Amino acid sequence: MLFWLGCAAFALTILISVSLHELGHMVTGKRFGMKVTKYFVGFGPTIFSFHRGETEYGLKLIPLGGFCKIVGMTPQDDDVAPEDQHRAMWRFPVWKRTVVMAAGSITHFMLALVGAWVMAWAIGLPNMDLPRTAAEERAAPAMVRVADCLLTSLTDTATECKPGVGSAASGPAAAAGLKTGDVITKVGATPVANYGQLTDAIRAAPTGPTVFEYTRDGQTAQATISLISAERRPIDDPSGPITTVAVAGISRTTDQPAVIHYNGLSAIPASGEYNWFLVENSMRAMARIPEKIPALWNSITGDERDPDTPISVIGASRIGGEALERGVPEVFWGVFISLNVFIGLFNLLPLLPVDGGHIAIAWFEALRSRLYRLLRRPDPGRVDYYKLMPLTYAVILIGGAFTLLTATADIINPITIFP
Repeated sequence: MLFWLGCAAFALTILISVSLHELGHMVTGKRFGMKVTKYFVGFGPTIFSFHRGETEYGLKLIPLGGFCKIVGMTPQDDDVAPEDQHRAMWRFPVWKRTVVMAAGSITHFMLALVGAWVMAWAIGLPNMDLPRTAAEERAAPAMVRVADCLLTSLTDTATECKPGVGSAASGPAAAAGLKTGDVITKVGATPVANYGQLTDAIRAAPTGPTVFEYTRDGQTAQATISLISAERRPIDDPSGPITTVAVAGISRTTDQPAVIHYNGLSAIPASGEYNWFLVENSMRAMARIPEKIPALWNSITGDERDPDTPISVIGASRIGGEALERGVPEVFWGVFISLNVFIGLFNLLPLLPVDGGHIAIAWFEALRSRLYRLLRRPDPGRVDYYKLMPLTYAVILIGGAFTLLTATADIINPITIFP
């Protein structure tokens, strides 16, 4: 029950954030004197509506977003009454149109900042200095966590690691006297300077007794570890091929906390830094979307779901439900913040029909008009949106197909954070 309540709660937070997105358009448009005739939450048949001034407000049946209608968004709009011509959006200065169209994304960024600020002092934010990628993990210091037990087969389904149960074996490093927090400096005759070199040296070594050199509390010491063979994937490719290599029963650790707590004041710069980190990673994620499409399709047809593939609102809601069910609200809020950052950036892409497409056209018109004035040529006027309709329809078709693909994958083969 808690899982479904969490799913519903997360879906509701997304609906609220999208509704606030449209509210940003409406408030700024009204502020500049544009005429806003409709503001609705949801799509489809109207459940109820009411008028306040010149705007109709209401709720529609399908809770998948919202919209507001600003009169005369393009010169081709034919629903502008003669008395409203001076209030048509396309007649306003380009900077005002930019503010109105960008207000939706700005709202998402503000939600992400406020959410991160609350999370910083209430729950704590992830430590941004910890390695986040496989490359960063390889370059991290060779400080290790020592395991008392390890699995030698990746196909073992044992829920607990107990020596003698399934493929579980006692940890060789623990048996040799290594402790969590030790920093390995040499494996056999091979010096190591980071965790990547440590892993490579262990996996390349033969099984059996191997001398490890390490430091503990500033003192150098040695331990002879009896390496054993086990199935492992490449450290920098978790989905790569399985091979049998030598292992010692150690993993990477750090002396830094995974989560940092802040007070109300220190949470302000911390939330900004965290959101900037999300902006950078969201931009990288958007650039990788085309290469992730085959993996999404394969996950529908039976392959294991790559956890690095995009998710839909359905998938995000499932993760939110899991987070509340397992008592980890930081995951719930983290996904909510990340999704708002992603939606905010996506809506700024210079493609119709998203907001960034209208902004790009507005500035194209302004720059073109200025260039023609410098060349002493007649102003070419406004862009004909009808000529851009084929491209707009193509973007809608591709976006719709991608949304359907991610939603289907999230239903058939969802990503789970708690396997």
